[in-house]
Amino acid sequence: MPYYTWVDKETCIACGVCGATASRIFDYDDEGLAFSKLDSNSATIPVPADDESDFIDAFESCPTESIKKSSTPEL
Repeated sequence: MPYYTWVDKETCIACGVCGATASRIFDYDDEGLAFSKLDSNSATIPVPADDESDFIDAFESCPTESIKKSSTPEL
């Protein structure tokens, strides 16, 4: 099952866990807040199968549960 992801910037505390865990998926904006670089945080492109394990690690490690996942794209 593909995963789609985005980061809730309202709750992100810029701790750096997601970028350290899944650097091919997450990056940081000018304020240090995380976002999905796959699709500019729009949850329209699935996480590549090769990166799913790192994505799940980041999702489960986010201390504020700001990383979101869905099995369908956000349209």
